Amino acid sequence: MPRFRSINDLLDFAIVQENEAHDFYVDLARRVSRPDLRRLIEGFAIDEQQHALRLEAIKAGEATLITEEIGSLEIAETVHDARPSAEMNYADLLVIAMKREKASFRLYMNLASIAEKDEFRETLLGLAREEAQHKLTLEIEYDWVAS
Repeated sequence: MPRFRSINDLLDFAIVQENEAHDFYVDLARRVSRPDLRRLIEGFAIDEQQHALRLEAIKAGEATLITEEIGSLEIAETVHDARPSAEMNYADLLVIAMKREKASFRLYMNLASIAEKDEFRETLLGLAREEAQHKLTLEIEYDWVAS
Protein backbone atom coordinates (compact mmCIF):
# COMPACT_ATOMS: atom_id res chain seq x y z
CA MET A 1 0.00 0.00 0.00
CA PRO A 2 1.47 3.34 -1.00
CA ARG A 3 2.07 5.83 1.80
CA PHE A 4 0.84 9.34 1.11
CA ARG A 5 2.09 12.25 3.19
CA SER A 6 0.05 14.84 1.27
CA ILE A 7 -2.60 15.28 -1.39
CA ASN A 8 0.24 16.11 -3.80
CA ASP A 9 1.80 12.69 -3.06
CA LEU A 10 -1.54 11.09 -3.83
CA LEU A 11 -1.94 13.05 -7.07
CA ASP A 12 1.65 12.22 -8.05
CA PHE A 13 0.78 8.53 -7.58
CA ALA A 14 -2.28 8.94 -9.82
CA ILE A 15 -0.21 10.76 -12.45
CA VAL A 16 2.28 7.88 -12.49
CA GLN A 17 -0.66 5.47 -12.98
CA GLU A 18 -1.88 7.49 -15.98
CA ASN A 19 1.63 7.65 -17.44
CA GLU A 20 1.96 3.87 -17.08
CA ALA A 21 -1.37 3.46 -18.89
CA HIS A 22 -0.06 5.77 -21.64
CA ASP A 23 3.07 3.63 -21.96
CA PHE A 24 0.95 0.44 -22.10
CA TYR A 25 -1.00 1.79 -25.08
CA VAL A 26 2.12 3.10 -26.84
CA ASP A 27 3.69 -0.35 -26.53
CA LEU A 28 0.48 -2.06 -27.65
CA ALA A 29 0.21 0.21 -30.69
CA ARG A 30 3.67 -0.94 -31.80
CA ARG A 31 2.58 -4.59 -31.67
CA VAL A 32 -0.77 -4.32 -33.49
CA SER A 33 -0.75 -5.28 -37.14
CA ARG A 34 -3.83 -3.33 -38.29
CA PRO A 35 -3.06 0.34 -39.06
CA ASP A 36 -6.63 1.45 -38.23
CA LEU A 37 -6.49 -0.21 -34.82
CA ARG A 38 -3.00 1.17 -34.24
CA ARG A 39 -4.34 4.71 -34.73
CA LEU A 40 -7.16 4.03 -32.24
CA ILE A 41 -4.71 2.68 -29.68
CA GLU A 42 -2.50 5.71 -30.18
CA GLY A 43 -5.63 7.76 -29.44
CA PHE A 44 -6.07 5.85 -26.18
CA ALA A 45 -2.44 6.67 -25.33
CA ILE A 46 -3.18 10.35 -25.94
CA ASP A 47 -6.29 10.06 -23.73
CA GLU A 48 -4.17 8.71 -20.89
CA GLN A 49 -1.68 11.51 -21.40
CA GLN A 50 -4.59 13.98 -21.21
CA HIS A 51 -5.75 12.34 -17.97
CA ALA A 52 -2.26 12.89 -16.52
CA LEU A 53 -2.34 16.53 -17.63
CA ARG A 54 -5.76 16.96 -16.02
CA LEU A 55 -4.37 15.59 -12.77
CA GLU A 56 -1.46 18.02 -13.05
CA ALA A 57 -4.01 20.84 -13.40
CA ILE A 58 -5.87 19.56 -10.35
CA LYS A 59 -2.59 19.46 -8.43
CA ALA A 60 -1.90 23.06 -9.48
CA GLY A 61 -5.35 24.13 -8.31
CA GLU A 62 -6.49 24.90 -11.87
CA ALA A 63 -9.17 22.18 -12.00
CA THR A 64 -11.14 19.99 -9.62
CA LEU A 65 -11.97 16.33 -9.44
CA ILE A 66 -15.39 15.08 -10.48
CA THR A 67 -17.78 15.37 -7.54
CA GLU A 68 -20.95 13.78 -8.89
CA GLU A 69 -21.52 10.05 -8.88
CA ILE A 70 -20.86 8.31 -12.21
CA GLY A 71 -23.07 5.52 -13.47
CA SER A 72 -22.04 2.36 -15.28
CA LEU A 73 -23.49 0.22 -18.01
CA GLU A 74 -21.88 -2.75 -16.18
CA ILE A 75 -20.44 -3.98 -19.48
CA ALA A 76 -16.90 -4.38 -18.16
CA GLU A 77 -18.32 -6.65 -15.48
CA THR A 78 -20.10 -8.94 -17.95
CA VAL A 79 -17.93 -9.22 -21.07
CA HIS A 80 -15.24 -11.83 -21.62
CA ASP A 81 -11.65 -10.95 -20.89
CA ALA A 82 -9.63 -10.00 -23.92
CA ARG A 83 -5.88 -10.22 -24.25
CA PRO A 84 -3.74 -7.76 -26.13
CA SER A 85 -2.58 -9.30 -29.39
CA ALA A 86 -1.35 -8.24 -32.79
CA GLU A 87 -4.60 -9.49 -34.35
CA MET A 88 -7.21 -8.26 -31.87
CA ASN A 89 -10.25 -6.34 -33.07
CA TYR A 90 -11.77 -3.04 -31.92
CA ALA A 91 -14.25 -4.70 -29.53
CA ASP A 92 -11.37 -6.56 -27.84
CA LEU A 93 -9.43 -3.31 -27.53
CA LEU A 94 -12.44 -1.68 -25.86
CA VAL A 95 -12.75 -4.61 -23.45
CA ILE A 96 -9.09 -4.31 -22.50
CA ALA A 97 -9.44 -0.56 -21.97
CA MET A 98 -12.68 -0.90 -19.96
CA LYS A 99 -11.16 -3.50 -17.69
CA ARG A 100 -8.05 -1.37 -17.13
CA GLU A 101 -10.22 1.60 -16.15
CA LYS A 102 -12.25 -0.66 -13.86
CA ALA A 103 -9.03 -1.87 -12.20
CA SER A 104 -7.95 1.75 -11.65
CA PHE A 105 -11.36 2.55 -10.20
CA ARG A 106 -11.12 -0.38 -7.80
CA LEU A 107 -7.57 0.60 -6.79
CA TYR A 108 -8.70 4.08 -5.77
CA MET A 109 -11.83 2.75 -4.04
CA ASN A 110 -9.74 0.24 -2.08
CA LEU A 111 -7.26 2.93 -1.09
CA ALA A 112 -10.13 5.22 -0.06
CA SER A 113 -11.57 2.49 2.15
CA ILE A 114 -8.37 2.34 4.20
CA ALA A 115 -7.42 6.04 4.09
CA GLU A 116 -7.02 7.41 7.59
CA LYS A 117 -7.45 11.07 6.69
CA ASP A 118 -10.78 12.39 5.40
CA GLU A 119 -8.96 14.67 2.94
CA PHE A 120 -7.15 11.68 1.41
CA ARG A 121 -10.33 9.61 1.33
CA GLU A 122 -12.21 12.35 -0.53
CA THR A 123 -9.39 12.79 -3.05
CA LEU A 124 -9.20 9.04 -3.64
CA LEU A 125 -12.97 8.90 -4.15
CA GLY A 126 -12.63 11.75 -6.65
CA LEU A 127 -9.93 9.82 -8.50
CA ALA A 128 -12.21 6.77 -8.50
CA ARG A 129 -15.00 8.87 -10.05
CA GLU A 130 -12.57 10.07 -12.74
CA GLU A 131 -11.77 6.45 -13.62
CA ALA A 132 -15.48 5.55 -13.55
CA GLN A 133 -16.09 8.32 -16.09
CA HIS A 134 -13.39 6.93 -18.38
CA LYS A 135 -14.87 3.43 -18.04
CA LEU A 136 -18.39 4.67 -18.80
CA THR A 137 -17.18 6.42 -21.95
CA LEU A 138 -15.60 3.16 -23.14
CA GLU A 139 -18.71 1.15 -22.21
CA ILE A 140 -20.90 3.47 -24.29
CA GLU A 141 -18.56 3.04 -27.25
CA TYR A 142 -18.52 -0.74 -26.77
CA ASP A 143 -22.31 -0.85 -26.57
CA TRP A 144 -22.51 1.05 -29.85
CA VAL A 145 -19.89 -1.14 -31.57
CA ALA A 146 -21.24 -4.46 -30.29
CA SER A 147 -24.89 -3.78 -31.21
